[in-house]
Amino acid sequence: MSITLTGTIQRRDIGPGAWALVTEEGVTYEILKGADKDLLKTGQKAKVKGQVREDIMTTAMIGPVLEVKSFEVINSD
Repeated sequence: MSITLTGTIQRRDIGPGAWALVTEEGVTYEILKGADKDLLKTGQKAKVKGQVREDIMTTAMIGPVLEVKSFEVINSD
């Protein structure tokens, strides 16, 4: 099932490192490896469309794994 989330991108220094999307409600999603490098910028706000992957486990285990399908950077101006 596809979901749309808005939040802030964060880099987590757990093991080899992991990227996360922290929603405005404070929920953390781990971004699945292979996401677009233009999305993966610490502190960047974005609206992300994707799918929560319940069939994948990671070493970071910081939250549900989010496979990003598309995203839109939100300007903070």
